[in-house]
Amino acid sequence: MSTSKAATSAASAIFTRVSSTVKDAALEAAKKARPQWHLIDAKDQVVGRLASQIASIIRGRHKPFYCPNADCGDYVVVVNARHVTLTGRKMKDKKYYWHTMHPGGLKSRTPEQLIERGQAEEILRHAVLGMLPKNKLRNHAIKKLRVFPEKYHIYEEQLRGKQSLL
Repeated sequence: MSTSKAATSAASAIFTRVSSTVKDAALEAAKKARPQWHLIDAKDQVVGRLASQIASIIRGRHKPFYCPNADCGDYVVVVNARHVTLTGRKMKDKKYYWHTMHPGGLKSRTPEQLIERGQAEEILRHAVLGMLPKNKLRNHAIKKLRVFPEKYHIYEEQLRGKQSLL
């Protein structure tokens, strides 16, 4: 019996050493990788489905060396955010709340009102922010999202030769 315990503990130690080496290699690859730029056209896309795909790209989950505790994600430029759709009656019924930090300062707006006010990109940014993990990498990851209400944007040079992903 003692030989089987010794063999098990030896195998366990080898597995631990190998798995930590693999994790270290993945972390090093994630740190060395240069982020790419992706262009996404949001015209007639459903907000939630689009946001989950964007969050996955921003975190780097599409890469073979993905490491959840390292920033290995890519930059995402979203155009035509003004033309996204929401399912059901959410365009009129959903509300985005915030507080001004003054007494009685609770404010709310519907997605329809945000689009009218020229803040259509906030709908998509809020959805992506909700799909990112709530940890220290969240603020760094959301900075990799660039949202524009129409098809014109300022990142032509970074996106030269890239096609729309979605």
